[in-house]
Amino acid sequence: MMSKLANDTRVFDVDPAIEVQNVRFANRYGFNLAGHLYLSKSFAEGEKYQAIAITGPFGAVKEQASGLYAQTLAQHDFVTLAFDQSMTGESSGTRRNVASSDIFVEDFSAAVDFLGSQKFVDRERIGILGICGLGSHALTAASIDTRIKAVATSVMYDMSSSMWDGIGTPKTEEQREVEKQYLADMRWKEVDSGKQVPGPHELAFDQNNRPLYAASLFPQKLPADADSITKDFYNYYVQRAFHPRSINSTTAWDAVSPWSYYNFPLQQNIDKITAPKLIVTGEKAHSRYMAEAAYKRLTDPKELIVVPGATHCDLYDQMAKIPFAKFAAFFKNNLK
Repeated sequence: MMSKLANDTRVFDVDPAIEVQNVRFANRYGFNLAGHLYLSKSFAEGEKYQAIAITGPFGAVKEQASGLYAQTLAQHDFVTLAFDQSMTGESSGTRRNVASSDIFVEDFSAAVDFLGSQKFVDRERIGILGICGLGSHALTAASIDTRIKAVATSVMYDMSSSMWDGIGTPKTEEQREVEKQYLADMRWKEVDSGKQVPGPHELAFDQNNRPLYAASLFPQKLPADADSITKDFYNYYVQRAFHPRSINSTTAWDAVSPWSYYNFPLQQNIDKITAPKLIVTGEKAHSRYMAEAAYKRLTDPKELIVVPGATHCDLYDQMAKIPFAKFAAFFKNNLK
């Protein structure tokens, strides 16, 4: 389904020269995904174009970073699709704000289905790009879906590792056991109440090693002593790019979302990806080690770019730092 974009709520500088369509398409689990289809700046009827499906960051919506990437790459003459993952944003799902390693990987393949069904897209020249946590899902999708002819990530997170192992400081076995008990408790709470239970974006612990509950990722006002990572995310999701449908701007993931990532880890077979790979991260990004770890496991052809001075969220929307010319050259050269 395709229609003119109305009630535009994108939170970046919109280029009126790029035509955008509001689209809906289904994945194989029956979720209807919501997307914005950006037509190439030189779009002409009867031509066939290289195309790129884009989503992320984890907890964001298509009106945020993925839309900015899609618009900018459309300026470089690609047809691009920015989309909301299942159960988030405007995509369907009775349960809301639920994350799933398997379903989110499938969403990329569903986006390829949609792009390849358009008469103006060359289905032999389709690539994908995952931002932040959706980078690990993009690589996982490319490890089996041979229709994906090139895959890129920007400040990628390995979401399974970040939940199971922690970020930066490794979790202890004791903490993992506490988390598993927390997830079990939340499931019983849901059974007993008959209601979905919202939870924290990432489980944190108090001084007694108990998990902290949070109704939203960020407070309305950031404490003066907030750590640099929290400030980086807060400045993007609350200050620069707030959007009411964005999980990270307004609410929190479903309390049992980690369940899927504990049971079904991502990136198990990324060493089998035969398509060209581009991994982009920031010199000062707290996620940099995850991108570099994934890069080491990938086989040629591959390329790693570390953007000097860039933090994780700088590569969400800071135009002077995001290497769009490199992304464009990578896809142009490899979607042949």
